[in-house]
Amino acid sequence: MKTYKFILSGGGTGGHIYPAIAIANELKSRFPDAEFLFVGAKDKMEMQKVPQAGYSIEGLWIAGLQRRLTFDNAAFPIKLLSSLWKSRSIIKNFKPDVVVGTGGFASGPLLQMANSLNIPTVIQEQNSFPGITNKLLSKKANKICVAYENLERFFPKEKMILTGNPVRQDVLDIDNKRSEAISYFNLDDNKKTLLVLGGSLGSRRINQLIEKELDFLLALGIQVFWQCGNFYMAEYKRFSEKEDVQVVSFIDRMDLIYAAADFVISRAGASSVSELCLVGKPTIFIPSPNVAEDHQTKNGKAIVDKKGALLIKESELDEKFESVFNKLIHDENLQTNLSLNMKKLAKQNATKDIVDEIIKLIK
Repeated sequence: MKTYKFILSGGGTGGHIYPAIAIANELKSRFPDAEFLFVGAKDKMEMQKVPQAGYSIEGLWIAGLQRRLTFDNAAFPIKLLSSLWKSRSIIKNFKPDVVVGTGGFASGPLLQMANSLNIPTVIQEQNSFPGITNKLLSKKANKICVAYENLERFFPKEKMILTGNPVRQDVLDIDNKRSEAISYFNLDDNKKTLLVLGGSLGSRRINQLIEKELDFLLALGIQVFWQCGNFYMAEYKRFSEKEDVQVVSFIDRMDLIYAAADFVISRAGASSVSELCLVGKPTIFIPSPNVAEDHQTKNGKAIVDKKGALLIKESELDEKFESVFNKLIHDENLQTNLSLNMKKLAKQNATKDIVDEIIKLIK
Protein backbone atom coordinates (compact mmCIF):
# COMPACT_ATOMS: atom_id res chain seq x y z
CA MET A 1 0.00 0.00 0.00
CA LYS A 2 1.22 3.47 -0.86
CA THR A 3 2.67 5.64 1.94
CA TYR A 4 0.74 8.90 1.82
CA LYS A 5 2.36 12.25 2.55
CA PHE A 6 0.57 15.32 3.95
CA ILE A 7 1.71 18.89 4.51
CA LEU A 8 -0.36 20.98 6.93
CA SER A 9 -0.03 24.65 7.66
CA GLY A 10 -1.73 26.60 10.40
CA GLY A 11 -0.35 29.05 12.90
CA GLY A 12 -0.04 32.40 14.63
CA THR A 13 -2.64 31.53 17.26
CA GLY A 14 -3.99 28.37 18.85
CA GLY A 15 -7.12 28.82 16.73
CA HIS A 16 -5.13 27.98 13.59
CA ILE A 17 -2.68 25.48 15.13
CA TYR A 18 -4.99 23.10 17.00
CA PRO A 19 -7.32 22.44 14.03
CA ALA A 20 -4.28 21.49 11.92
CA ILE A 21 -3.04 19.13 14.64
CA ALA A 22 -6.53 17.63 15.02
CA ILE A 23 -6.69 16.96 11.26
CA ALA A 24 -3.19 15.40 11.30
CA ASN A 25 -4.13 13.15 14.23
CA GLU A 26 -7.25 11.92 12.44
CA LEU A 27 -5.29 11.27 9.22
CA LYS A 28 -2.67 9.39 11.26
CA SER A 29 -5.35 7.20 12.85
CA ARG A 30 -6.48 6.16 9.36
CA PHE A 31 -3.02 5.96 7.76
CA PRO A 32 -0.58 4.97 10.54
CA ASP A 33 2.33 4.82 8.08
CA ALA A 34 1.67 8.25 6.54
CA GLU A 35 4.32 10.98 6.64
CA PHE A 36 3.49 14.46 7.94
CA LEU A 37 5.17 17.84 7.72
CA PHE A 38 3.90 21.11 9.16
CA VAL A 39 4.86 24.51 7.79
CA GLY A 40 4.60 27.58 10.02
CA ALA A 41 5.90 31.10 10.47
CA LYS A 42 9.29 31.48 12.18
CA ASP A 43 9.04 32.93 15.72
CA LYS A 44 5.31 32.10 16.01
CA MET A 45 3.82 29.74 18.60
CA GLU A 46 3.37 26.87 16.12
CA MET A 47 7.16 26.36 16.18
CA GLN A 48 6.75 25.12 19.80
CA LYS A 49 3.22 23.66 19.81
CA VAL A 50 3.57 21.41 16.74
CA PRO A 51 6.71 19.54 17.93
CA GLN A 52 5.01 19.13 21.33
CA ALA A 53 2.22 17.31 19.48
CA GLY A 54 4.79 14.97 17.89
CA TYR A 55 5.14 16.43 14.38
CA SER A 56 8.00 18.00 12.41
CA ILE A 57 7.71 21.63 11.33
CA GLU A 58 9.56 23.95 8.93
CA GLY A 59 9.43 27.72 9.40
CA LEU A 60 8.89 30.41 6.75
CA TRP A 61 10.09 33.99 7.08
CA ILE A 62 6.64 35.54 6.78
CA ALA A 63 4.38 37.94 8.64
CA GLY A 64 1.13 39.74 7.91
CA LEU A 65 0.69 43.29 6.74
CA GLN A 66 0.31 45.77 9.59
CA ARG A 67 -2.44 48.39 9.34
CA ARG A 68 0.06 51.22 9.60
CA LEU A 69 3.33 52.10 7.89
CA THR A 70 6.08 50.08 9.55
CA PHE A 71 9.43 48.50 8.70
CA ASP A 72 7.64 45.13 8.69
CA ASN A 73 5.34 46.35 5.93
CA ALA A 74 8.29 47.56 3.88
CA ALA A 75 9.87 44.11 4.24
CA PHE A 76 6.65 42.27 3.39
CA PRO A 77 7.29 41.79 -0.37
CA ILE A 78 10.78 40.39 0.36
CA LYS A 79 9.38 38.03 3.04
CA LEU A 80 6.62 36.91 0.70
CA LEU A 81 9.03 36.10 -2.14
CA SER A 82 11.35 34.29 0.30
CA SER A 83 8.40 32.28 1.65
CA LEU A 84 7.11 31.36 -1.80
CA TRP A 85 10.59 30.17 -2.81
CA LYS A 86 11.04 28.13 0.38
CA SER A 87 7.50 26.69 0.04
CA ARG A 88 8.35 25.54 -3.46
CA SER A 89 11.51 23.86 -2.19
CA ILE A 90 9.64 22.16 0.71
CA ILE A 91 6.93 20.82 -1.62
CA LYS A 92 9.44 19.62 -4.25
CA ASN A 93 11.47 17.76 -1.59
CA PHE A 94 8.61 16.30 0.45
CA LYS A 95 6.30 15.48 -2.50
CA PRO A 96 2.96 15.65 -0.62
CA ASP A 97 -0.23 14.02 -1.87
CA VAL A 98 -2.34 16.83 -0.38
CA VAL A 99 -1.59 20.20 1.24
CA VAL A 100 -3.99 21.43 3.93
CA GLY A 101 -4.20 25.03 5.18
CA THR A 102 -6.00 26.05 8.37
CA GLY A 103 -5.07 29.73 8.29
CA GLY A 104 -2.20 31.85 9.57
CA PHE A 105 0.54 33.68 7.69
CA ALA A 106 2.43 30.63 6.40
CA SER A 107 -0.55 28.92 4.77
CA GLY A 108 -0.80 31.67 2.11
CA PRO A 109 2.51 31.16 0.28
CA LEU A 110 2.47 27.39 0.91
CA LEU A 111 -0.96 26.76 -0.63
CA GLN A 112 -0.30 29.24 -3.43
CA MET A 113 2.81 27.30 -4.40
CA ALA A 114 1.01 23.93 -4.04
CA ASN A 115 -1.73 25.20 -6.36
CA SER A 116 0.83 26.31 -8.94
CA LEU A 117 2.50 22.86 -8.78
CA ASN A 118 -0.89 21.12 -9.22
CA ILE A 119 -0.82 19.49 -5.79
CA PRO A 120 -4.39 19.07 -4.41
CA THR A 121 -5.16 21.65 -1.68
CA VAL A 122 -7.80 21.84 1.03
CA ILE A 123 -8.65 25.05 2.88
CA GLN A 124 -10.25 24.84 6.30
CA GLU A 125 -11.92 28.21 6.95
CA GLN A 126 -12.77 28.59 10.63
CA ASN A 127 -14.47 31.97 10.61
CA SER A 128 -17.88 33.29 9.60
CA PHE A 129 -16.07 36.01 7.62
CA PRO A 130 -13.01 34.75 5.69
CA GLY A 131 -9.75 36.65 5.52
CA ILE A 132 -8.27 37.91 2.26
CA THR A 133 -5.70 35.06 1.99
CA ASN A 134 -8.29 32.28 1.94
CA LYS A 135 -10.49 34.23 -0.47
CA LEU A 136 -7.56 34.39 -2.91
CA LEU A 137 -6.55 30.75 -2.38
CA SER A 138 -10.11 29.48 -2.81
CA LYS A 139 -10.04 30.12 -6.56
CA LYS A 140 -7.67 27.18 -7.10
CA ALA A 141 -8.31 25.06 -3.99
CA ASN A 142 -9.87 21.62 -4.56
CA LYS A 143 -12.08 21.72 -1.47
CA ILE A 144 -13.05 24.36 1.09
CA CYS A 145 -14.29 23.09 4.45
CA VAL A 146 -16.28 25.80 6.26
CA ALA A 147 -17.74 26.17 9.74
CA TYR A 148 -20.57 28.62 9.02
CA GLU A 149 -23.43 28.80 6.56
CA ASN A 150 -23.91 31.47 3.87
CA LEU A 151 -20.28 31.79 2.71
CA GLU A 152 -21.22 31.50 -0.99
CA ARG A 153 -20.46 35.19 -1.48
CA PHE A 154 -16.80 34.52 -0.62
CA PHE A 155 -16.10 31.04 -2.00
CA PRO A 156 -17.11 28.99 -5.06
CA LYS A 157 -20.24 27.12 -3.94
CA GLU A 158 -19.36 23.86 -5.71
CA LYS A 159 -16.09 23.56 -3.72
CA MET A 160 -17.58 24.25 -0.29
CA ILE A 161 -18.70 21.76 2.32
CA LEU A 162 -20.09 22.63 5.75
CA THR A 163 -18.07 20.57 8.25
CA GLY A 164 -17.61 22.76 11.32
CA ASN A 165 -14.26 23.38 12.97
CA PRO A 166 -11.90 20.62 14.17
CA VAL A 167 -11.54 20.69 17.94
CA ARG A 168 -9.50 18.79 20.52
CA GLN A 169 -11.05 15.34 20.86
CA ASP A 170 -10.85 15.41 24.66
CA VAL A 171 -13.48 18.17 24.90
CA LEU A 172 -16.09 15.95 23.23
CA ASP A 173 -16.74 14.00 26.41
CA ILE A 174 -16.59 16.10 29.59
CA ASP A 175 -19.87 15.17 31.29
CA ASN A 176 -18.31 12.64 33.65
CA LYS A 177 -15.11 14.60 34.38
CA ARG A 178 -16.38 17.21 36.86
CA SER A 179 -15.10 15.61 40.08
CA GLU A 180 -11.70 14.94 38.46
CA ALA A 181 -11.61 18.56 37.30
CA ILE A 182 -12.49 20.02 40.72
CA SER A 183 -9.65 18.00 42.23
CA TYR A 184 -7.13 18.71 39.42
CA PHE A 185 -7.57 22.50 39.65
CA ASN A 186 -8.10 22.53 43.42
CA LEU A 187 -11.52 24.21 43.15
CA ASP A 188 -14.29 24.44 45.76
CA ASP A 189 -17.03 21.97 44.78
CA ASN A 190 -19.63 24.03 46.65
CA LYS A 191 -19.09 27.18 44.59
CA LYS A 192 -19.94 28.02 41.00
CA THR A 193 -16.90 28.52 38.76
CA LEU A 194 -16.41 31.35 36.25
CA LEU A 195 -13.88 30.47 33.54
CA VAL A 196 -12.24 33.48 31.86
CA LEU A 197 -10.55 32.81 28.50
CA GLY A 198 -8.50 35.44 26.68
CA GLY A 199 -7.44 33.23 23.78
CA SER A 200 -4.05 31.56 23.37
CA LEU A 201 -2.24 34.93 23.35
CA GLY A 202 -4.27 36.52 26.17
CA SER A 203 -6.49 39.60 25.99
CA ARG A 204 -5.51 42.94 27.51
CA ARG A 205 -9.08 44.24 27.58
CA ILE A 206 -10.57 41.13 29.21
CA ASN A 207 -7.76 41.16 31.79
CA GLN A 208 -8.50 44.83 32.56
CA LEU A 209 -12.20 44.01 32.89
CA ILE A 210 -11.66 41.13 35.35
CA GLU A 211 -9.23 43.20 37.42
CA LYS A 212 -11.82 45.99 37.68
CA GLU A 213 -14.77 43.65 38.35
CA LEU A 214 -13.08 41.07 40.59
CA ASP A 215 -14.66 42.27 43.85
CA PHE A 216 -18.08 42.40 42.15
CA LEU A 217 -17.64 38.80 40.93
CA LEU A 218 -16.41 37.44 44.27
CA ALA A 219 -19.28 39.17 46.09
CA LEU A 220 -21.62 36.92 44.06
CA GLY A 221 -20.13 33.92 45.87
CA ILE A 222 -18.36 32.40 42.85
CA GLN A 223 -14.76 31.37 42.20
CA VAL A 224 -12.79 32.73 39.24
CA PHE A 225 -10.39 30.72 37.06
CA TRP A 226 -8.65 33.32 34.91
CA GLN A 227 -6.47 32.51 31.90
CA CYS A 228 -4.63 35.78 31.26
CA GLY A 229 -2.03 34.71 28.65
CA ASN A 230 1.79 34.44 28.87
CA PHE A 231 2.31 38.06 27.89
CA TYR A 232 0.24 39.33 30.83
CA MET A 233 1.12 36.80 33.55
CA ALA A 234 3.68 38.96 35.38
CA GLU A 235 1.13 41.77 35.62
CA TYR A 236 -1.82 39.70 36.88
CA LYS A 237 -0.43 36.71 38.81
CA ARG A 238 -0.68 38.66 42.10
CA PHE A 239 -4.46 38.23 42.01
CA SER A 240 -3.98 34.49 42.68
CA GLU A 241 -3.27 35.52 46.27
CA LYS A 242 -6.97 36.36 46.67
CA GLU A 243 -9.25 33.63 47.96
CA ASP A 244 -11.31 31.94 45.20
CA VAL A 245 -9.13 33.34 42.39
CA GLN A 246 -6.65 31.39 40.24
CA VAL A 247 -4.67 33.17 37.53
CA VAL A 248 -2.86 31.06 34.90
CA SER A 249 -1.06 31.91 31.67
CA PHE A 250 -2.14 28.80 29.76
CA ILE A 251 -4.45 25.84 30.42
CA ASP A 252 -3.06 22.40 29.62
CA ARG A 253 -6.26 20.42 30.30
CA MET A 254 -9.05 22.29 28.53
CA ASP A 255 -11.35 19.27 28.86
CA LEU A 256 -11.14 19.42 32.66
CA ILE A 257 -11.56 23.18 33.00
CA TYR A 258 -14.61 23.07 30.71
CA ALA A 259 -16.00 20.26 32.91
CA ALA A 260 -15.48 22.38 36.04
CA ALA A 261 -16.84 25.64 34.62
CA ASP A 262 -20.40 26.85 35.23
CA PHE A 263 -20.05 30.11 33.28
CA VAL A 264 -17.57 31.28 30.65
CA ILE A 265 -16.30 34.68 29.52
CA SER A 266 -14.38 34.31 26.26
CA ARG A 267 -13.05 35.91 23.13
CA ALA A 268 -14.90 34.78 20.01
CA GLY A 269 -12.10 33.22 17.99
CA ALA A 270 -13.38 30.46 15.74
CA SER A 271 -11.89 27.52 17.67
CA SER A 272 -13.08 28.87 21.02
CA VAL A 273 -16.61 29.29 19.64
CA SER A 274 -16.62 25.76 18.21
CA GLU A 275 -15.33 24.21 21.44
CA LEU A 276 -17.83 26.14 23.55
CA CYS A 277 -20.69 24.93 21.33
CA LEU A 278 -19.66 21.34 22.10
CA VAL A 279 -19.29 22.09 25.79
CA GLY A 280 -22.52 24.08 26.01
CA LYS A 281 -21.70 26.20 29.08
CA PRO A 282 -23.51 29.58 29.47
CA THR A 283 -21.14 32.01 27.77
CA ILE A 284 -20.58 35.74 27.39
CA PHE A 285 -18.51 36.52 24.30
CA ILE A 286 -16.33 39.63 24.28
CA PRO A 287 -15.05 39.72 20.67
CA SER A 288 -11.69 41.28 19.89
CA PRO A 289 -12.19 44.32 17.63
CA ASN A 290 -8.51 44.15 16.59
CA VAL A 291 -8.80 41.30 14.09
CA ALA A 292 -9.19 41.23 10.31
CA GLU A 293 -12.68 42.12 9.05
CA ASP A 294 -13.93 42.12 12.68
CA HIS A 295 -14.49 38.37 12.26
CA GLN A 296 -14.75 37.65 16.00
CA THR A 297 -17.87 39.81 16.31
CA LYS A 298 -19.38 37.95 13.35
CA ASN A 299 -18.43 34.55 14.89
CA GLY A 300 -20.05 35.43 18.20
CA LYS A 301 -23.11 37.00 16.61
CA ALA A 302 -23.76 33.79 14.65
CA ILE A 303 -24.29 32.05 18.02
CA VAL A 304 -26.15 34.94 19.65
CA ASP A 305 -28.60 35.10 16.70
CA LYS A 306 -29.56 31.48 17.49
CA LYS A 307 -29.99 32.42 21.20
CA GLY A 308 -26.96 30.31 22.17
CA ALA A 309 -24.82 32.93 23.93
CA LEU A 310 -24.61 36.53 25.13
CA LEU A 311 -22.26 39.11 23.64
CA ILE A 312 -20.87 42.42 24.91
CA LYS A 313 -18.75 44.67 22.70
CA GLU A 314 -15.53 45.97 24.24
CA SER A 315 -16.83 49.53 23.93
CA GLU A 316 -19.87 48.64 26.06
CA LEU A 317 -18.16 46.67 28.85
CA ASP A 318 -18.06 49.47 31.44
CA GLU A 319 -21.73 50.22 30.91
CA LYS A 320 -23.20 46.71 30.51
CA PHE A 321 -21.00 44.03 32.07
CA GLU A 322 -22.35 43.98 35.63
CA SER A 323 -26.02 43.97 34.62
CA VAL A 324 -25.53 41.26 31.95
CA PHE A 325 -23.49 38.98 34.24
CA ASN A 326 -25.85 39.56 37.17
CA LYS A 327 -28.82 38.47 35.05
CA LEU A 328 -26.96 35.41 33.74
CA ILE A 329 -25.89 34.13 37.15
CA HIS A 330 -29.35 34.56 38.73
CA ASP A 331 -31.57 33.37 35.84
CA GLU A 332 -31.48 29.58 35.66
CA ASN A 333 -33.94 29.48 32.75
CA LEU A 334 -31.60 31.69 30.73
CA GLN A 335 -28.64 29.44 31.60
CA THR A 336 -30.53 26.31 30.53
CA ASN A 337 -31.75 27.84 27.24
CA LEU A 338 -28.31 29.18 26.31
CA SER A 339 -26.77 25.74 26.93
CA LEU A 340 -29.40 23.86 24.93
CA ASN A 341 -29.30 26.28 21.99
CA MET A 342 -25.51 26.37 21.93
CA LYS A 343 -25.22 22.57 21.85
CA LYS A 344 -27.61 22.45 18.87
CA LEU A 345 -24.97 24.36 16.87
CA ALA A 346 -22.14 21.93 17.71
CA LYS A 347 -20.58 19.85 14.94
CA GLN A 348 -19.06 16.85 16.70
CA ASN A 349 -17.76 15.10 13.59
CA ALA A 350 -15.97 18.09 12.03
CA THR A 351 -12.49 16.54 12.03
CA LYS A 352 -13.70 13.22 10.60
CA ASP A 353 -15.74 14.99 7.89
CA ILE A 354 -12.76 17.16 6.86
CA VAL A 355 -10.49 14.12 6.63
CA ASP A 356 -13.13 12.32 4.53
CA GLU A 357 -12.85 15.20 2.03
CA ILE A 358 -9.03 15.04 2.06
CA ILE A 359 -9.12 11.29 1.38
CA LYS A 360 -11.41 11.78 -1.64
CA LEU A 361 -8.54 13.72 -3.25
CA ILE A 362 -6.05 10.85 -2.95
CA LYS A 363 -8.20 7.77 -3.60
